[in-house]
Amino acid sequence: MPSNIEIAQAAKLQRIATVAAEKLGIAEEHLEPYGHYKAKVSLEYLDSLKRRPNAKLVLVTAMTPTPAGEGKTTTTVGLGDALNHIGKRAMICVREPSLGPVFGMKGGAAGGGYAQVVPMEDINLHFTGDFGAIQLANNLLAALLDNHIHHGNALGIDLRRITWKRVLDMNDRALRDIVVALGGPANGYPREDGFDIVVASEVMAIFCLATSRDDLKQRLGNIVVGYTREQKPVTARELGANGAMTVLLKDALQPNLVQTLENNPVFIHGGPFANIAHGCNSVIATASAMKLADYVVTEAGFGADLGAEKFVDIKCRKSGLRPSAAVIVATVRALKYCGGMDVKALTTENVEALAKGIVNLERHVDNVKNNYGLPCVVSINQFTSDTPAEIDLVKSRMAKLGVPVVLASHWANGGRGAVELAHAVVGLCEQTSSVKFVYEDGDTLWEKVNKIAKKIYRASEVTADSKVRTQIKQLQDAGYGHYPVCVAKTQYSFSTDAQLRGAPEGHSINVREVRLAAGAEFVVMVCGDIMTMPGLPKAPAAEKIDLIDGKVVGLF
Repeated sequence: MPSNIEIAQAAKLQRIATVAAEKLGIAEEHLEPYGHYKAKVSLEYLDSLKRRPNAKLVLVTAMTPTPAGEGKTTTTVGLGDALNHIGKRAMICVREPSLGPVFGMKGGAAGGGYAQVVPMEDINLHFTGDFGAIQLANNLLAALLDNHIHHGNALGIDLRRITWKRVLDMNDRALRDIVVALGGPANGYPREDGFDIVVASEVMAIFCLATSRDDLKQRLGNIVVGYTREQKPVTARELGANGAMTVLLKDALQPNLVQTLENNPVFIHGGPFANIAHGCNSVIATASAMKLADYVVTEAGFGADLGAEKFVDIKCRKSGLRPSAAVIVATVRALKYCGGMDVKALTTENVEALAKGIVNLERHVDNVKNNYGLPCVVSINQFTSDTPAEIDLVKSRMAKLGVPVVLASHWANGGRGAVELAHAVVGLCEQTSSVKFVYEDGDTLWEKVNKIAKKIYRASEVTADSKVRTQIKQLQDAGYGHYPVCVAKTQYSFSTDAQLRGAPEGHSINVREVRLAAGAEFVVMVCGDIMTMPGLPKAPAAEKIDLIDGKVVGLF
């Protein structure tokens, strides 16, 4: 079987103007081409579609990620192709990959096998420069902040209470905690600083939640960069930064149009991580796709406890978007890993380990059905090592929850391999659904994080030291209590212990840090030892990536 990149490089792509015209009815005049196979779509044109009826929105989420892999993006792409294959007008909305994981541990994020978004090399690397624009806008604000302090600090910013960090779209642990402005008076005032990865930045979150350029500018102006000695917040607007930041982002805010291997249309736009940010593609892309198709398939990062919760409680709450159904992606081998099997033994049949590990999938199904209010189907990515006894066990356990199980082979067979899943999704979309939020706007910040922890993670308690509790109370008293909560924690467990597999309950969630994202309009609760600037693994994926005879090799 050829590699993902070999499959992508052998694909017969259509010019993006042809895809736009034939599949979406978008005239070429509304496109800003980036070569032959990718283009940005004019915001003015997309704004003209607002009176059209909305498509059915389908959320693709997953069980807890494991080293065995689940294939959520691959399923998202395969399902979109399958819906088109059965005669439905469908469009896909996914996130842009971050270079951190591409060169680090995870690899590319454009799907896999014969269910990919292309041009895969471009998407996984620089693409249309959106992340570069977000990085520059973030760091412009940081530069203006330090420049303001250097030239007299008229706003009275307390150097000990600066909260704004610089960002880089790369895993680089050496930049987590640094000291800036060394070298004497000409270089400013030395202070402690640090870097986050671009996909964890508030600018990325704002970019993905903004509904227009005006909304973007307003949100950027609301960013709190630090505090005075009197604890008064200082904003990007007071620094005169939001106008220039908006200029840097004005073109990036237009959604990127590409295609699948089967030449079906895809918006790929924005990319906040779901373990440390809200994990969804842009509201503009999703809302626009819902005016251009009859079915829109989108994904939320990592498992249904992280990405799907934030999709519902942050993105849907803020945007008014409402999904009609959900797909929960799983693999038999990942479920066996959750049941305690060693990753090297997952290709051997082990019904006992599967029975133990399937509680993880049951927990996610329960959350999606009962806490988010969405009808759902479980999609099993098939592997040749899956046995009839293992498949039967998954089906019987899901049947007790009233949830269908569909076997899908889109990785090997493209859209044809997910036709049964497409039919199941169409059926679910005809059912009546009512999206539920995990908490109410009127709950306090402390009540919100407790409801997430206890209802979704099944924790027994939420803890925080006195300093963190004081910070939460100060944010509540300052008028930010109505904001949603964005939990930053490990994606590998329902708990904050990445090694705790399955469906643990009765554990404790410790909030070690609180961050206000006033522009994005949510409060980040950092739990456990999660890092907002990841590091590279011992053998990073970058070591396998090369350019040979003008062709990229080793990229996923």
